[in-house]
Amino acid sequence: MMGKLREAKLQEAFRQEISDLIQRELKDPRIGFVSVTAVEISGDLRHATAYVSILGSEEEKRASLEGLRRATGFVRSELGRRIRLRYTPELEFRLDDSIAYGVKLANLIGQIQKEEGAGRDDTKREGDDQESHP
Repeated sequence: MMGKLREAKLQEAFRQEISDLIQRELKDPRIGFVSVTAVEISGDLRHATAYVSILGSEEEKRASLEGLRRATGFVRSELGRRIRLRYTPELEFRLDDSIAYGVKLANLIGQIQKEEGAGRDDTKREGDDQESHP
């Protein structure tokens, strides 16, 4: 078993290297704007899951994820060269919608704040009229 600190360092190293490989080395036109949000590595270092956020339509996300899955062997071999371990873990890409979900929530909160602000302005105007007439 790995220590917590070593595990965190390895996961961050994998995240950075996978991000770099996607941005600089992969030439697949299906792969759009992809961001690696996290990497989880099993305790025995045999399996790694890279969570990716992909901007675009559902079709673009699907195509990008398929392109990443096709490039898994290349990415894994490059990781083996860049990060020296006894075993290079099997790699899997999974879609992470947390960023899109966060943006959606932020937009909804902003919309609610605008609506509440407009309601307060109307209330203040009515109240101001009543206060000015004793």
